[in-house]
Amino acid sequence: MPDRAELTPVEIARLAGVGRAAVSNWRRRHADFPQPVGGTEASPTFALDQVEEWLRRQGKIAELPLLERCHQQLEALREPVGASPGLTGGGGPLVLAGAVLLLVHRHPGRWAELSERPDTGVALALPQAVGELVRELFAPGWAAVLDLPALYGSTQLGLARLLARLAEQHGPAAAYELLLARSFPSLRPGDAPTPGARQPQLPAPAAGLLAALAAADAPETVLDPACGLGATLLAVGPDTENPDAGRSDAGRPDADRPDAGSGRPHPTRFGQERDLNTAGAALLRLALHTPAGTPGPLPLHLASGDALLADGHLGLLADAVLCRPPYNERDWGHDELRYDPRWLFDQAPPRTEPELAWLLHALARTRPGGLTALLLPPTVASRRSGRRLRAELLRSGALRAVVALPAGAAPPFGVPLHLWLLRRPGVEEPPVARRLLLLDAAAAQPAGAAGGGRERIDWPELHRTVLDAWTGFDHAVRFDRPPPADRPGVHRVLDAIDLLDDETDLTPARHLPPAAPADGGAELAHLRGRLAEQLTALAALDGQLPQVGAAAAEPTAAPLTTLGELARTGVLEVHSSGQGPEVRSAADGGAGEGSGRAVLTDQDLMDGQPPSARLAGGATGVLRARPGDVLVPVLGGGTALVVRAGEPADGAVLGARLHLLRPDPELLDPDFLAGRLRSTSGSRWASSHASTTARIDVRRLQLPRLPIDRQRALGAAFRQVAEFEARLRRAAEAGRLLAQGLTDGLADGRITLP
Repeated sequence: MPDRAELTPVEIARLAGVGRAAVSNWRRRHADFPQPVGGTEASPTFALDQVEEWLRRQGKIAELPLLERCHQQLEALREPVGASPGLTGGGGPLVLAGAVLLLVHRHPGRWAELSERPDTGVALALPQAVGELVRELFAPGWAAVLDLPALYGSTQLGLARLLARLAEQHGPAAAYELLLARSFPSLRPGDAPTPGARQPQLPAPAAGLLAALAAADAPETVLDPACGLGATLLAVGPDTENPDAGRSDAGRPDADRPDAGSGRPHPTRFGQERDLNTAGAALLRLALHTPAGTPGPLPLHLASGDALLADGHLGLLADAVLCRPPYNERDWGHDELRYDPRWLFDQAPPRTEPELAWLLHALARTRPGGLTALLLPPTVASRRSGRRLRAELLRSGALRAVVALPAGAAPPFGVPLHLWLLRRPGVEEPPVARRLLLLDAAAAQPAGAAGGGRERIDWPELHRTVLDAWTGFDHAVRFDRPPPADRPGVHRVLDAIDLLDDETDLTPARHLPPAAPADGGAELAHLRGRLAEQLTALAALDGQLPQVGAAAAEPTAAPLTTLGELARTGVLEVHSSGQGPEVRSAADGGAGEGSGRAVLTDQDLMDGQPPSARLAGGATGVLRARPGDVLVPVLGGGTALVVRAGEPADGAVLGARLHLLRPDPELLDPDFLAGRLRSTSGSRWASSHASTTARIDVRRLQLPRLPIDRQRALGAAFRQVAEFEARLRRAAEAGRLLAQGLTDGLADGRITLP
């Protein structure tokens, strides 16, 4: 492996906040651009320190952020693709980083003493100290499994010192969370995994929901047989000195847990992960979130391997099993496991039902009466191949609830996953009424959040909806009491026999009656009146649109310049948010240093909506909008917003994939600049191709050189057009809501014709 951090052209572009074409231009135009130090002719790599120095010298970046420096050092330690399935995903370097941070967490004095030594002494003493700590905290054998180096090279030593600085800023546990989020995009709110990305991991809010459901039983043992990086096990574990590290307040169920603040001991945690290095990273992550004074060995029992084919916890009957299993795996071991004793109903799951195989495995590892909670694709509730097993789950009383979550709750983020809740039947368990709770949690989301999206989910409301419905229903079933009242459009309790038909389709939406507003007629009348007012106002075009003369035979000619040239001469500043800060839903509760500030996402900007997210605590170095700034999404031509005092975007933090342009108002009018960016010709010049999804390189935008008075006149006209378009958008939304309300009312019989 290389002993220095290297960057590809794509990584250089991300570092500088530009497109890859800009990096190619720099290589051609600047003789002093660093020469390649590795890679191939088609995909060269460059030394990080040389690139960083060149970018600073050219004024294209300031000091490289500490987190980015750590990430680049981790990338330098990755094995070449194809060297090992485990190391290809980057788990090896992350295990090394986690082990160093664990030493800083548990023995800060020892690290302080080691850090004072010269590199030659630290290279041997540091891995020895880490090895001793691993043997102290974890079960025998994990030291060999983690395969930590016995001698550190220069890159590993440099990484260790950077990690210590990162831990000093954020705390060791939070520092590791930042590194994991950088390496696993599904952990970052607002980022979707790209094709070929590492295995998606369960985000903290979804893991927190599973933990909150289990907390009502006060489990003493919890198992996740496909734990990944240990999100569910982290959610049920103890708080560290930095309780917000690695968790969203929306994902922490403390407010709803009956044992919150009760001093009840935390459960012993068991997990299994098929990838060896990911299992090691999960173990270190859980240890970092355990208070530093907890004596070893820690109550953490993780195994590596496929839990279906090589169960690492044979004989375990956990109080709760929480899991987001792998999806759509056809080669899951059907032939080898045909007669496996874990199949509780004496029938192996069909080859095309891998998710049901994981469900039965989880149920087999749950004690009688214990809770099993799994996140599954929605197709599991309706696929014909799984009908017989679904029927058995209903007849036995094992399956208690199916909850439809909004899209964006967990990966894959474009799919509205289902949450299945089961209790393993006991031999001596008294007979209970076979009932099933069907809950559409997405329907209970506030307006604007029901459509899903990671940054739009109201997690506190989602927690309340699911926990209230489940707690009431579960209590009624276990104590043979009447079920809670149905909530039309949201949840309903059905007898199992009513679902046992030729399909046994358990999709909640197919069994829920439509929601009936308390006063649907009044709501429709209100929408009709609002739409009429908006259409009347729009009909009077005088004063809403700029007065224009006859079209000129030829466009007015003026010398042109680019935003790149204007930036170099100081007329405006160009900033890019890159991947943006860590955010949570705007509706989430909680507090923390820096938290609470609104975050404007690129989707908000393109939809013309106010900020839909908020800043997570501890974020530093963020971009904030102020009056006169012009905001442009990186993806999506034809969109530009001028920030005005008192409006929602004023003071907001910029989320991922946004450009911020800050012109000198005495030299460049913001409305004139935004109008040019919204124009067809302007967005085409600045885009990589002609499309509304094109990547915008704002430095390429061409502007005519005009006197400031002429700019302001054109800017005022552009502003009128933009405000007119916003009014049209509001009227269209009101019309859509009215049309949908009338359609639903007529279809459901809630509205009658005269």
